[in-house]
Amino acid sequence: MYTVLVIGVLVAVSFMGVSISEFSLIAGAVGVGLGFGLQTLFANFISGVVLLLDKSLTVGDFVELESGVTGEVRDIKMRATAIVTNDNIDILVPNSEFVNGRVVNWTHRDAKRRLHVPFGVAYGTDKDTAKKAALEAAEAVPFTLGLDGPLSPQVWLTDFGESSLNFELVVWLNPEATKRTAGVVAAYNWALHDALIANGIEIPFPQRDLNVRGLFGLHDKEARRSAGFAEDSSP
Repeated sequence: MYTVLVIGVLVAVSFMGVSISEFSLIAGAVGVGLGFGLQTLFANFISGVVLLLDKSLTVGDFVELESGVTGEVRDIKMRATAIVTNDNIDILVPNSEFVNGRVVNWTHRDAKRRLHVPFGVAYGTDKDTAKKAALEAAEAVPFTLGLDGPLSPQVWLTDFGESSLNFELVVWLNPEATKRTAGVVAAYNWALHDALIANGIEIPFPQRDLNVRGLFGLHDKEARRSAGFAEDSSP
């Protein structure tokens, strides 16, 4: 049947005044164009088969793609995978992006994960008081997995900053929090701010020391007095 159809097309083309060689050239060009056009479609199709067979990605997983897309996998089809973001926006991602790019799967093996929340306190603050305030903040946030045992919250002194002692509140999150990354960080920052204020801890801000050595021909104490600075005992 297909042979008869092809022969009929060739005869019709010849009656139209187009030679077989010209028709072959046109058909070859069309074939090349279709090949390039279908290349991406074929790659996504094969990638979809790979995803369905190796089970590295399943419906319900919370993923972060190299392109910046973050959300929950809603549906895996042969050409594209549907992801819904935390803002309830559906995004169709080509399957080849999951196979060729880096994919962070937050829930593939275990739903719980650890979060590092940085904060700073002014120099002179008692470290134990800062630790106490941070642990109070962790206890106040419902996303904290446990307050005792190996997964209990920790407070690390990480750095001596230019204007602050820098800490990290390190907490394990429950499965509910894994899919709410931005909101969870905001909740811990809110609780940290409240706890630091409640414990009388000063939140630092950048400071600069200005030394005036010369001003309009004046020097040292005269320059300071002319600029309106208080007198000091320095030479």
